[in-house]
Amino acid sequence: MIFYYVYILKCSDNSYYTGITNDLCRRIEEHNNGVNPTCYTHNRRPVHLAFSSEFIDVNLAILFEKQIKGWSRKKKEAIINGDWNLLPELSKNKMKK
Repeated sequence: MIFYYVYILKCSDNSYYTGITNDLCRRIEEHNNGVNPTCYTHNRRPVHLAFSSEFIDVNLAILFEKQIKGWSRKKKEAIINGDWNLLPELSKNKMKK
């Protein structure tokens, strides 16, 4: 069975990068080795895995990745810290602005 991973990397400049892969270890290594000079992480190395979630359905993984990419930094940090219960409140705060 193939697994897919949605992941968040913390970059050396304290920004976050969200991606999807079917081989998490290889992909993080590629980010840290600077394999793709046009990648967001290339000039922000080293990167560290901050969060990952495993999926068996690639379509669900893609949807989750897109969802996270649209989130605020605070929402990303909430799931990194395992504070999933904060997401509704953080969404309300964004809607008020």
